[in-house]
Amino acid sequence: MKVNIKIRNFGLRQFKIISHYMQHFTSIRNECMLDEIWLVQHYPVYTFGVNERKYSWKVPKNIPIIFSDRGGKTTYHGPGQIIVYFLLDLIRLKISISTLIYLIQETILSTLKYFSITAYVLKEFPGIYVDNKKICSFGLRIKKGCSFYGTSLNVDMDLSPFSYINPCGNNINVTQVIDIKPNLNFRLIQLVLINNIKKYFSMFYIQTLHKI
Repeated sequence: MKVNIKIRNFGLRQFKIISHYMQHFTSIRNECMLDEIWLVQHYPVYTFGVNERKYSWKVPKNIPIIFSDRGGKTTYHGPGQIIVYFLLDLIRLKISISTLIYLIQETILSTLKYFSITAYVLKEFPGIYVDNKKICSFGLRIKKGCSFYGTSLNVDMDLSPFSYINPCGNNINVTQVIDIKPNLNFRLIQLVLINNIKKYFSMFYIQTLHKI
């Protein structure tokens, strides 16, 4: 039986606020609560995950550094980046973490392919790449069989803050959609991404879109 899912578009929000919402949502989950997928942009922030035991980055003082309990290492978030958080009950869906990661990867790859951008996955370094540059990062957390956090796609943002860190632990340059296809705009890319979320998760859900 298919189950409804809420896709929420939060717009531009502080990382701390959304992270708190996710943790609270996950902590109070029960079998009656619907799964949700959140789209958001964050104000400039560096976050480091549980795989980054310590950091010594000399980053701009006006950009905060915040610990996150997601997987992965250090990354940067800022306006113009599409972040998708997957708050899913994997036990109820009867899917593995690897299946979830595969569905997320295919969602991003298909979105880029729609705009004639050839992207690929590197097994040794999580994320999605174009011409040996990282365009999308992953960082998930699983708690009591439920996922939260997710993926971030660089679309039309200031990439310079990435130069102060070693993004997600692999010494590689980053890129974004607008540098590859300058005539595209953020809203169009987000709409295509939402359609691909619906496509790749349709085996589990009948989607509804909620904007808040």
